[in-house]
Amino acid sequence: MNLDFFGPILVLLFLALIGSFFVVRQQSCAVIERLGKFKRVASPGLHWKLPIIDDIVARLSFRINQLGVSVETKTLDNVFVNVVVAVQYKVLPEKVFEACYALQNPEHQIKAFVFDLVRAQVPKLTLDDVFSKKDDIADAVKVELSKPMSEFGYGIIETLVTDINPDQNVKAAMNEINTAQRLRVAATEKGEAEKILKVKQAEAEAEASMLHGKGIAGQRQAIIEGLGQSVEEFVKQLPGTQASHVMDMVLLIQYIDTLKEIGSSSKSNVIFVPHSPGNVADLASQIRESIFAAQKINNEDNQKEN
Repeated sequence: MNLDFFGPILVLLFLALIGSFFVVRQQSCAVIERLGKFKRVASPGLHWKLPIIDDIVARLSFRINQLGVSVETKTLDNVFVNVVVAVQYKVLPEKVFEACYALQNPEHQIKAFVFDLVRAQVPKLTLDDVFSKKDDIADAVKVELSKPMSEFGYGIIETLVTDINPDQNVKAAMNEINTAQRLRVAATEKGEAEKILKVKQAEAEAEASMLHGKGIAGQRQAIIEGLGQSVEEFVKQLPGTQASHVMDMVLLIQYIDTLKEIGSSSKSNVIFVPHSPGNVADLASQIRESIFAAQKINNEDNQKEN
């Protein structure tokens, strides 16, 4: 009779005793309350609590968590942007009590702080500065967020501005501006290249013309010297012969040789003007006048120099 009465009670007590043992995993802790009042924090390992009287009210992890917060705000140049901030945080081991009892929802609290801080920083900057100074924005958020969250038992490890999204129309306008700038630079470079080519081409043509002129001048000088020597030799061989007669004969010989060369080629398209032998004297007269005029100019230049 007594066994029937105490048997179920003993079984219940045994089960309650076995159920009072619990395990806390690594990088975490358990908050124990006794009759609704905070009693202690259980560290990783095997623990025991009083049946019915003690209760595990929370299990907190010391691992780093990440919370993404998307904030829509306006820049200094009146452009609406969506700034995404990643907040890395964790429970501070020395402030487990505050982390468990100070905040009802820590993520909502972090979001509220991030919204306030980002909307205080971004309106001070233009859109271009928001992109170039995103690290400064993240640092400012971290500094301002660390102090209040530390009082609540949470440590802010890092804050990162992971994305900045302006309106699609603003993106399209920025791309068009960038494209126009690149096209302008390309056109400038192309113009400079064409300018260099034209300058070099002009310099080459000028140098070629100069060399061509020197060649013609040298050729004419050689012809004059050759004719002069031929006339001197002819006069020596035939005393009393005038130089003008010798020049006429030389020109006539050259005239005949030229006609022979033209006639020997069936594909020649050269016309020698004047083309009659009677005009050789006129050619000789013109050549002599040109030579005498050149000699006169040279003599005058020599006198001026002396």
